[in-house]
Amino acid sequence: MTMKARLGIAPIAWWNDDLAELSDDVSLEECLRQASEAGFTGMETGRRFPMDMAELGPILDRFGISVCGGWFSGLLLDGDIEAEKDRIAQQMEFFIAAGAPSIVYGETAHSVQGLRGAPLATKPKLTEAEMAAYGRKISDFADWCAGQGMPISYHHHMAAAVETEAELDLFMAHSSVPLLYDAGHMAFAGGDVMRVIENHHARISHVHTKDIRRAVVDGLDRMRESFLDAVIKGAFTVPGDGDLDFAAIVRALAAKGYEGWFVVEAEQDPVAHPPLEMARKGHEELLRVMAAAGYEVVK
Repeated sequence: MTMKARLGIAPIAWWNDDLAELSDDVSLEECLRQASEAGFTGMETGRRFPMDMAELGPILDRFGISVCGGWFSGLLLDGDIEAEKDRIAQQMEFFIAAGAPSIVYGETAHSVQGLRGAPLATKPKLTEAEMAAYGRKISDFADWCAGQGMPISYHHHMAAAVETEAELDLFMAHSSVPLLYDAGHMAFAGGDVMRVIENHHARISHVHTKDIRRAVVDGLDRMRESFLDAVIKGAFTVPGDGDLDFAAIVRALAAKGYEGWFVVEAEQDPVAHPPLEMARKGHEELLRVMAAAGYEVVK
């Protein structure tokens, strides 16, 4: 039986939502044109996307691209479930209309990912009891979202409450939420990217194929440098341009039966690393490793 997969990309290669200066001054249409030219058929949403399918639909159709996800800045860690339902409602309605597979849930409460002056070492840390309470709350929220017709996929993330492999293991033990697997974030956090697939494959519902430049990551002073400092220095890149073994990663996901989107999401300086060139490189590498793993890439 052939495994099926789709290839998408995130607009963060063109416009960085946390650090505006790390952005290419291109229109939504030009961003979509470049993504399409590189071979991608899906794109996650970003700050220049109109959140209305009546407006966005015809633009996407012109480039043969669909919405394959998009970030939601969640505040459930110390927020109220009802308030979060109100905050996500508009995006949920839009994503249902767009036929998106899921909303990417990123926990931004207490996170230092967007703070240039906050060192990596100052990220939030939860006790097991706090993680258990958080896991219950986000599981209830995820159940509600799925019931509305739009599941969330939880993004473990550098500088946030669920960053390390140990934190992810604890979070998964105390929750029932679908998981977004991001090899780049897990490698940056010092985790074993293959073991995470082995341990949590049953709940992986979305995949970000983010690579890292190992020398940059290893050279960071985490007591002094922030997540955004790391991005500026070039910690992240596309598959085929960094140090992770995506052939092994994709093979492991195939072996566990993962079918769905593989999204290139690699924020870096677009002047030093032109987005179209990077998108082509990432797409080419993914096609190579996916063919080797037995995937059929669906257009």
